[in-house]
Amino acid sequence: MGLRDGQGRNLLERREDVRQANFLELFVDLVLVFALSGVVSRVVRDITSGDPLVRWRSLAYLLVLALPVIWVWITTAHITSWFDPRRGKIQLVVLASAFGLLIMASSLPYAFGGRGLAFVLPYVILHCARPLILLPLLRGHILRGLYVRSMLWCAVGAVLWFGGAAVSGWPRAALWGVAVTVDIVVAQLRWPVPGMARPPVSAWAVHSGHHLPHRYQQLLMIALGETILVVGITLTDLPVTPATSAALVVAFLTTVLLWRIYFYRSGQVIADAVAGAGDRLAAGQATGIAHVVMVIGIVATAVGYELALKHPGGRPEPVWLAVILGGPALFLYGRIRLERVVFDRLSIRRIVAIAILAAAAVPLLLAPPLAASAVAALVLLGVALADASHAAGRPPEAPSPAH
Repeated sequence: MGLRDGQGRNLLERREDVRQANFLELFVDLVLVFALSGVVSRVVRDITSGDPLVRWRSLAYLLVLALPVIWVWITTAHITSWFDPRRGKIQLVVLASAFGLLIMASSLPYAFGGRGLAFVLPYVILHCARPLILLPLLRGHILRGLYVRSMLWCAVGAVLWFGGAAVSGWPRAALWGVAVTVDIVVAQLRWPVPGMARPPVSAWAVHSGHHLPHRYQQLLMIALGETILVVGITLTDLPVTPATSAALVVAFLTTVLLWRIYFYRSGQVIADAVAGAGDRLAAGQATGIAHVVMVIGIVATAVGYELALKHPGGRPEPVWLAVILGGPALFLYGRIRLERVVFDRLSIRRIVAIAILAAAAVPLLLAPPLAASAVAALVLLGVALADASHAAGRPPEAPSPAH
């Protein structure tokens, strides 16, 4: 299964010193921070509306706007995992991805109004054009079939994306929601095409080394960095009061706890776990999905930060409670999925924490946003303390993925 083209072989081969993300990939990460921050700002605008329907609609908008920008990042990370990012052609592809992501991010405030095409066009061009550029380098390689199939599905998805851009409001959100769901689901299925055998690799596959697992770790750090950005920007325009000061402390503590819970211990040893898994394709896919879920949970949590900072003693709103408690709960669910990959077990501590967050929602319907944020932070603190107690006096646990 060798390559006939010497240049293509050089582009695909990875060297040990390329295992970590290079500066070009970190540039893409900076754009993603801006994009996720834009998602939070767009959702907060609707979730604080006086119209109850608009407030609940903001939850759907969060998914419809966040998933496409995350998916662009993941597919770019897949490219830099397979191809040597020090090569000129790959650098141009990565820079184009960063530029497209920047255009998408800048259109977020008006994505459901006059800038729908600005959000859709870079997304569709990137997913259709990047495989087209890379195909000549893949003669005889297993990736060729995967990229051909992804291009065919990109053409199908483009109909939904551009169809959404042609309308506005709810119809646009619905079509885009279907489109991004199709994009992610068919990628999980390796872009099935009747009459074409599925290649033994996927968009989530960990090809070699630790590069892609490390990129997933960085994806979590990007999301956490976005929460700090949201807190800092929001606090800049607010008066310093005991309530806003308390909200700041709770928000920062929550971010630290999310970081701690992620990296203990599954987040530290993802690469070794995936490398030792009996089915690396399935392990890579499960790892990718777990990180998408956790990032969406962190974005929702950041929306909750802004609500608690701006309205610490405000009247209780069910939809506000949904993001303040639901964000951490969704993060914990993704973390449970990750632990299943790394240690092949179910994390009971995190299941109990999700149950507590759900039970706390009923009395917190009568409490202000700051109280709900404090309860969420206390639940996460309980998880972190339980993790620390479990690890006390024991050597660091080695990964034990399913074989």
